Amino acid sequence: MNFMLRMNLNIAIVSMVRPITVKDGLKSEYYGNHSLLHNTSYLNDTNKDNVNVFEWDEHQQNMAKGSFFWLHMVLQIPGGLLAQKFGAKTIFGFSNGLVSLLTCVIPLSAKFNFNVLILIRVFQGLIAGLAWPSMQAMTGKWIPPHERSRFVSAYLGTSVGTAVTYIVCGYLMDWLGWESVFYTTGLIGLVWHLFWNYLVYDSPRTHPTITEKELKYIENSLGNSIVKNVSSSTPWKSILTSLPLIVNIISQIGYNWGMYTISLQAPTYFKFVLGFDLKQTGIWSGVPHLFLWPFAFSFGCLCDHLIQAKIMSITNVRKVACVFSNIVHGLFILTFAYSGSNEVFVIFNLICAVVVSGAISSGALPGIVDLAPNFAGVLQGINGTIVILCISISPYIVGLITYQQQTIEQWKKVFIVSAAFCSLTGIAFLIFGSSKLQKWNNEEQKDVKEIQPIV
Repeated sequence: MNFMLRMNLNIAIVSMVRPITVKDGLKSEYYGNHSLLHNTSYLNDTNKDNVNVFEWDEHQQNMAKGSFFWLHMVLQIPGGLLAQKFGAKTIFGFSNGLVSLLTCVIPLSAKFNFNVLILIRVFQGLIAGLAWPSMQAMTGKWIPPHERSRFVSAYLGTSVGTAVTYIVCGYLMDWLGWESVFYTTGLIGLVWHLFWNYLVYDSPRTHPTITEKELKYIENSLGNSIVKNVSSSTPWKSILTSLPLIVNIISQIGYNWGMYTISLQAPTYFKFVLGFDLKQTGIWSGVPHLFLWPFAFSFGCLCDHLIQAKIMSITNVRKVACVFSNIVHGLFILTFAYSGSNEVFVIFNLICAVVVSGAISSGALPGIVDLAPNFAGVLQGINGTIVILCISISPYIVGLITYQQQTIEQWKKVFIVSAAFCSLTGIAFLIFGSSKLQKWNNEEQKDVKEIQPIV
């Protein structure tokens, strides 16, 4: 649901804008003769009602896609601190609930004025910045270390949200117009908000129906990595100078750059470069994400087994996961870049690139919690601030590279940059990364040792 609200515009925009053809002065490519899904009506199916179609150029389109992230980093650190003080239930629920409400006014704002649309998206991104840091704070209180890889794969419900949004919204636009995308996703978010408030609790001890057996299991598994009353004093100096945290953040910058580039730009690439129609664009933009979560969960089960059986250390498991989430992920983006107009090869490489990225749920993502469960929300806030600040410029760079040149050669440059960045940051994590519990997690805690590596 969280990603549904941020990704809906990326698919809707292919129906919101008027396709610009060669006669308009734009160098575009459409490989209809090579298409397995050939449909010559792609220039006419953008929107049944031309009154509601906007003449936005590439810069404006990428502004609309990227504006969500312009201030997304501002409330990342406050989100972690607020979750520490008021609980993740309140902060995460408020964040997603308000973003859902704002989603419902996007059609009206887009028709009124382009700048108003941008303002709404910027405000959505600002409020959404509270969400992920607060989730990490909740994970630190609920999930034993040897179950974190499996549980954090639930974060990649983001992939399910992306897939369902792209696939379903492709049909919604074809049947009801692009406005239905925002009304539908906004309503789903508001219904989710009601269930969240009723069902979720901040910690095992505050849950009214948890069994004594499960409560003891969770608290004993967490041991002294979590203290019931965390000091209000956050060890900022230790956090900001922590090499394991810095390297973790670097690896997540690379992963997110690669993942956000292919997720945000795939609909535009399929529609205006390869010439897919609306339904095909939605299907092939979304299908790869359907396979991501099953891979992430299966990979997480394997990683948790390696940790629980003491076959590998937590650090080594996180590094193995990083090989897939960054390095292999980057290689598939590179082959995607060189796929040209071969649609089978394009879709195959896109699916592989998206699927292997699911290893992040067993790598750097739970690695944040490993370092300091007591301050997981704050650490995720710092991580989110830096990561979003870096990847927010990605749509701008895409706009510069592809401006009036919607060609495969120009898009190849976009994906090569993403592939290189993704893989190089993964190599950095392999060399310098660590998931050892940090001393500053609890100053009173002494002699905390990580499982020693066997492999």
